[in-house]
Amino acid sequence: MAEPTKPPPAQAARGPKSPLLALTLARIRIFVREPAALFWVFGFPVLLAVGLGIAFREGPVEPVHVGLPAGDPGTAEVQRLLDGKEGLAVEVLAADALEERLAKGTIDIIVRYRGEGAEKGAAAAPEGAGAAVVDLRFDPARDEGRFARRAVDDALQRALGREDVATITEHTEIPRGRRYIDFLLPGLIAMNLLGSSLWGVGYAIVQERRGKLLRRFAVTPMRRSDFLLSFLLSRFVFLFAEVVALLGFGALAFDVTVMGSVVDVGILCVVGALSFMGIAAVIGARTDSVEVASGFMNLATLPMWILSGTFFSYERFPEAVQPIIQALPLTALNDGLRAVVNDGRGLIDVLPQLAVLVAWGVVGFAIGLKTFRWR
Repeated sequence: MAEPTKPPPAQAARGPKSPLLALTLARIRIFVREPAALFWVFGFPVLLAVGLGIAFREGPVEPVHVGLPAGDPGTAEVQRLLDGKEGLAVEVLAADALEERLAKGTIDIIVRYRGEGAEKGAAAAPEGAGAAVVDLRFDPARDEGRFARRAVDDALQRALGREDVATITEHTEIPRGRRYIDFLLPGLIAMNLLGSSLWGVGYAIVQERRGKLLRRFAVTPMRRSDFLLSFLLSRFVFLFAEVVALLGFGALAFDVTVMGSVVDVGILCVVGALSFMGIAAVIGARTDSVEVASGFMNLATLPMWILSGTFFSYERFPEAVQPIIQALPLTALNDGLRAVVNDGRGLIDVLPQLAVLVAWGVVGFAIGLKTFRWR
């Protein structure tokens, strides 16, 4: 009777490898070997922070840009009244050029002197100083336009003889945690976790199914849960590097300080990434079309980029849609990170946001596992 063949010594020593561990290591190697993936995960968010941080950096306040129509009979008088006033930059241009620049936002207000009389909406001098009438043209939908209207009106009234009865003092120092870059950086971290989770998990699953790789996995004893968990574990290897890179850059370049616990920031990021991966698992569960998957991922990400307060506060939107916005996972992660990073709060304070993230993650993975197919 022939003796059973023994495995080579090296193979026997190595033993059987866990499918989950093997897949996780393979995905890490694939990611590291992709320069484009490294750039979009680490380089792009840093470049975005640089650009927006420079655009909204601390510096001198921009003056109000005032346009006066060339050839208008009252332009010389208005120019005399406004020239040299602090916070105003006065330009004289042709009427067509003024309208074009007002539409583009490169000037904030157009001023025309109308002489004697009274007219609704005009900046009028106080009684006894002459009834000068001035037309102010601006866009009330722009904050700059409304501010320009007040600044020009104030400058003209003072030039025409108004006396102020109160002394105003200004305090313009903005503390850490209240600057725009402090608001922006947690949003960039959350947005990056959303993008890397959706594209690194959902898109990768669809690509492997389209490349017939999942057909080979289907004939192995590998479980669907092992397959999906391998994506999660490989993403966690790079998650902390992503977060540390952005926070470190913010600290070095813009003096951003984490007011709360760094551990709490890490926990929020892990829960947030799991939430986004749950959405990715649903997107990649069945389709084998890259185009369809891309469409679903754009459908998931673009509304959240706009609504969830990444670049500006979502409180600008109508009150009726606030509950819907606050139920989005990106909104919850943005709010949670800002509460910890900028306000120094703890996990107890952000339990509502954590609950939203956990709900999205649990429901997403449950649906993904239930609907997942190898082919």
